[in-house]
Amino acid sequence: MAFEPKAKLFKNALLISLLLATTSSYSPLPVHALVKPIESNTIADLAEAVAPAVVNIEVNQTITQPNMPFMEMPGGFEFFFNGQRVQPQISPRRPPGPPGKSPAPNNNQAVPHFEKRNAGSGFIVKPDGYIVTNRHVVHNASKIKITLSDKRVFDGKIIGEDNFSDIAVVKIEATNLPTAPLGTSGTLRPGDFVIAIGSPLGFDHTVTFGIISAVGRTVTDVNGNINFIQTDAPINPGNSGGPLVNMDGGVVGVNTAIQANAQNIGFCIPIDITKSIIEDLINHKKILRPWIGMAMQDMDEVLAKSLGLPTTTKGVLVAQVLDGSPAQAAGLERGDVVQKIDGKDVPSSKVIQELVRAHKVGDTLNFFILHNNLGKAVAVHIGEYPSDKTAVQEEAPND
Repeated sequence: MAFEPKAKLFKNALLISLLLATTSSYSPLPVHALVKPIESNTIADLAEAVAPAVVNIEVNQTITQPNMPFMEMPGGFEFFFNGQRVQPQISPRRPPGPPGKSPAPNNNQAVPHFEKRNAGSGFIVKPDGYIVTNRHVVHNASKIKITLSDKRVFDGKIIGEDNFSDIAVVKIEATNLPTAPLGTSGTLRPGDFVIAIGSPLGFDHTVTFGIISAVGRTVTDVNGNINFIQTDAPINPGNSGGPLVNMDGGVVGVNTAIQANAQNIGFCIPIDITKSIIEDLINHKKILRPWIGMAMQDMDEVLAKSLGLPTTTKGVLVAQVLDGSPAQAAGLERGDVVQKIDGKDVPSSKVIQELVRAHKVGDTLNFFILHNNLGKAVAVHIGEYPSDKTAVQEEAPND
């Protein structure tokens, strides 16, 4: 009997140990167990593997807008291909006039123009010379010069351009070229490590390191058609069209724009968006995209009140309808409020964008709208996104 308390104590201790062992598997892992270590040569090895497929692109472009000294995006955004901010050389055909003053208009006179040299980046996707870059890098180029990592220089030819996504494919006459493997952007998370490779300010094959800052970022001042990857990997003018690469060596994005009045806020086109576009451009296939042709504005209490609607009104305001668009053909008008599509609530313009893009050209969407404060059902037959940039994007207007 003298040993019974010890036996009970041992039994209780054993039960407690078993309980802890059973529940320990549900405890969160320590932070150090979740971190994959980066060795001192990890980034260098990665850059060394990918860099041979990255190219420097120099273009000559004829600019006909007389009041456009350099390429600048609205709202403080800039594309990367503009090497330096320099005053362009105006054509000698421009009539002389006092400094700082524009000459009197002359309808019989040639439009002022100037030749502009820009630099950008790209990456090889096929060994026989197919290169991916941004459309804004090569659009309207009179000459394209491609420089490889081994310093060989080729003339480039535009195979195809897609203004919707700002992707272009350029071809050079070469074989057995190194290629950049395409990864996936669908699994990216904020905090993932990435590197950017390109030619910022003409310094070819510059490598920078950072993280994914955000995914699914909407930046309508740059391109309202794309949900961008945001990164803090330092990128500068000249990086445009270059690859954003993950730690597995796969291209996950195409560097496209920066926030000019900030530090290390860059935006990249997700590679999952570009894969099919690249193949279609290479194979000269027409890219069909669903489009209804209206600009939208999200409803709020102030907007509802200004329209004479109850402040609790939900939906999306039709801010503009393009002439000849599917939206106009369906009878949608400026001032209508879209409340449902196919029976689903549409609380924001982004939801409408997603619903339209989830369908094919020729499909029909059933809208329920408020027209002159009365409910109305409207069938919208989805059309094809026009090839020119005059098309109204399905987005909120840039007021």
